[in-house]
Amino acid sequence: MAWNGQVLHRELQGLGFTGGYLQVQRYIQPLRVARRWAALATVRFETAPGEQAQVDFGQLRVWIGDTETTVHLFVFALGYSRRLWTRAYPHERLDVVLDGHERAFQYFGGVPLTCLYDNPRTQVTGRREGRVLWHPVFEDFARAYGFTPRACQPYRAQTKGKVESGVKYVKRNALAGRRFASWEALNAWLDEWSATVADLRVHGTTHERPLDRFARETLTPLGARRPYGYERVRVRQVPADALIAIAAGRYSVPVQYVGTTVTVHETATHYAIYAGADCIARHAKGGRHTVVMDPAHYAGLLRLRSPAGLTAPPRWDPAYHQLADVMVRDLATYAALVEPGGAR
Repeated sequence: MAWNGQVLHRELQGLGFTGGYLQVQRYIQPLRVARRWAALATVRFETAPGEQAQVDFGQLRVWIGDTETTVHLFVFALGYSRRLWTRAYPHERLDVVLDGHERAFQYFGGVPLTCLYDNPRTQVTGRREGRVLWHPVFEDFARAYGFTPRACQPYRAQTKGKVESGVKYVKRNALAGRRFASWEALNAWLDEWSATVADLRVHGTTHERPLDRFARETLTPLGARRPYGYERVRVRQVPADALIAIAAGRYSVPVQYVGTTVTVHETATHYAIYAGADCIARHAKGGRHTVVMDPAHYAGLLRLRSPAGLTAPPRWDPAYHQLADVMVRDLATYAALVEPGGAR
């Protein structure tokens, strides 16, 4: 109930009330205050060792090389010890979700009984009769690793406050004011920061170091369990420039495959490109609209040095600037061919 004073006053007048609007306002003011704290207040919920992890993403603009890039931070926080693991990804699709979980399980050496989420669309497809409908691939992944996925009640994201605090901590402590040469450098720093800073701080709620409390966690050991192996396969025909389009980016293959059909196998971090059973190219994932080229794929098409005597650098598609110099002839060479007496 919103305790709308004007509506209540109008309804009361219909019942014979002769007082004024301000009387109604004074009466409902204490009720509004009570409703406000009841809506905001929560009860801290602590979990037993090994019982629960909370998982979430956070977004942050980070300088990677010369580009300010939106980074999606996957954060996996253990509920009892408050120990967390984080990794940066270029997006939040399902392949990244699965990769983040598997890396976190490897980092902690085990799997909690349950994992709590805030109804992400990559994992939750809807609800029916009060039951969460999980994405079938994610549900199969959870079954393979032996944990139970749980989703917060809609509009009750504070239920997973431990990981939300963890996301803020990563943004404000690990990444504030930092720049990185590459995605690999960014994630190497996050690994170092987790081990040397986050694990060793005295947590404000538990008053213990997460690493010390982790010794009492009772995670299910991974044992000899094989990686889940999520893989998405696409089919592409190689165009004349030997750059195939994948997820709004372009990636090179050897030029001898121009005009042929290849398959693209996507993992969480890479694209592997196959011609039949042969892997002909493998690229780390780039961002949208990037061009990823391997110079070896264009061997024989471009010269390795600039011709002497040029007063200005040749012009070509900037996507090729790291490969080699394009062969350029002085225009005087062509003029000599058409002048009277010139060679033909």
